[in-house]
Amino acid sequence: MESFKALVVDKLNNETKLSIQDLTLNDLPDGDVVIDVHYSSVNYKDGLATIPNGGVVRNYPFVPGIDLAGIVRDSQDPRYKPGDEVIITGYDLGVNHFGGYSEVARVPGDWIVPLPNGLTLKEAMAIGTAGFTAALSIHRLEENGLTSEKGPVLVTGATGGVGSSAVSMLSKLGYKVTASSRKANEQDYLRQIGASKIITPEELTNPKNRPLLKQRWAACVDPVAGSYLPAVLASIQYGGSVAVSGLTGGNNFTSTVFPFILRGVNLLGIDSVFCPMETRLAIWERLAGEMKPNQLLESIANEVTLEQLPEVCKKILNGELKGRTIVTLK
Repeated sequence: MESFKALVVDKLNNETKLSIQDLTLNDLPDGDVVIDVHYSSVNYKDGLATIPNGGVVRNYPFVPGIDLAGIVRDSQDPRYKPGDEVIITGYDLGVNHFGGYSEVARVPGDWIVPLPNGLTLKEAMAIGTAGFTAALSIHRLEENGLTSEKGPVLVTGATGGVGSSAVSMLSKLGYKVTASSRKANEQDYLRQIGASKIITPEELTNPKNRPLLKQRWAACVDPVAGSYLPAVLASIQYGGSVAVSGLTGGNNFTSTVFPFILRGVNLLGIDSVFCPMETRLAIWERLAGEMKPNQLLESIANEVTLEQLPEVCKKILNGELKGRTIVTLK
């Protein structure tokens, strides 16, 4: 039987070991569709999947990778046929089901999104879960009244995957973007992808714990949360919104009800994992068109091989990556 390569994480005595192994179709979990994977990408959750007590993976050995893009090899699902170009982000991929860090994957047909016109497989993974999350955040902000005329939009963690994607997408849509980043050496990068103003996270603090601060931004895309979120909420304009999608700054925060009851601020939770398919398809269509970042592959994305992944996963957990990282499997 044909073999193919995959990154496998195993766990023993509360320690994880990463290795490139040869697998066969018999090693893959059940699914309706077999896909030759051409590209995957690196997300913070993928880094967590490689460490002990990362809170992502329950059963070992396991193949991580919450994104994949490739070509259908075999399908028991009538919606897909051999040769179809497809993408998957979210659901249980790379969490409870072998993921995209494998040259071949077998998945449920219900998880699949046909590659939309306007994107290549490689571009789709330059977007990946992080870019999809950024786009979904912007979509939800616009559903709650955000327009470019309302004022600037804050993006926290702006050099990360979600942050970089959001800066570029918002700029392309005509928004003025304030990018928050602690990486002083990345200001040129942030301006290149569309930031009109750059601040440090220290400017998002509220040392006197005032319930309300000066109204500075019409909205915020926030993949960081944690201790900065209360000051962000207190600084949003009347009727504005904060879209929270991550917790790299921590999973707890303490705030007051005043931004909500005195300024009508909205706190929007962004879940890209189990986003309904109707919305998912609509977001991917926008990502292939008006939201597609300018110079996506040149400015935002970096490319690595399967063999380089163990080191890259360490770097994303240490905050050492910027933009998006594509994994080439073919």
